[in-house]
Amino acid sequence: MSTFWLSLLLGLGAGLADYLGGVLLVRRSPSAKALRYFVALGSGFMLSAVVLEMLPEGMKANPAWAPGLMLVGYCGVHLLEHTLVPHFHFGDPSLHFDGGPHHHEFISAKTSYSVLLGLATHTFFDGIAIGSGFALSHWLGWVLFFAIFLHKIPEGFTVASVMLAGGRSKTAALNSALFLGATTVAGVLVISLQPSLVKAGLPLSAGVTFYVAATDLVPEVNREPGIRMALVFFLGVMIFVLLRQFAPA
Repeated sequence: MSTFWLSLLLGLGAGLADYLGGVLLVRRSPSAKALRYFVALGSGFMLSAVVLEMLPEGMKANPAWAPGLMLVGYCGVHLLEHTLVPHFHFGDPSLHFDGGPHHHEFISAKTSYSVLLGLATHTFFDGIAIGSGFALSHWLGWVLFFAIFLHKIPEGFTVASVMLAGGRSKTAALNSALFLGATTVAGVLVISLQPSLVKAGLPLSAGVTFYVAATDLVPEVNREPGIRMALVFFLGVMIFVLLRQFAPA
């Protein structure tokens, strides 16, 4: 299979995980604690991928501009979340929707669409990261795919929660999760069709990924008392380190 089709197929797989998260919310909500285990594992893996692979590879691909582009990616998401998108938590149980005739709208419809826009920005750069990885090597592409895949189900769960809490229908909630998946595939396509963009795409996506892992996901890990969630986080780090150590470069 060519690199183009492989990256596109994995981008589609990552996107479908967003949709699966939406389906889980609409049909059978998992517990917030179960979601946080996904988040903890994914955040540890993602942080390791950024520090040990994306940053060094970004510097190799674009030594002059990579540090600035990484900072732009990080600050851009920070600005977006604090201007257009209100603060929210992945899988926050206060947003769950019971589907009954007397449900309450916890947030406004405008707010729910703002959150969708913010998450779509994240997922577009998820796709940019996967495409950029495969533009450089199959190893990096697979690593970034797994790093991103691990937080996709909670991400889809979150956007469906937000849409339902804003009074949208279950169909709209599922469509919003599907939209996140589509933007992931779009990000993969951008790099796959124009590989030269990897010089900007990889550093930018490194900054975005670092923000999502360290600022959005790790605080969710810290909300759970006790050492168990922290151990799952370190398990994510260890899995990445072992893969990097023993898998072929």
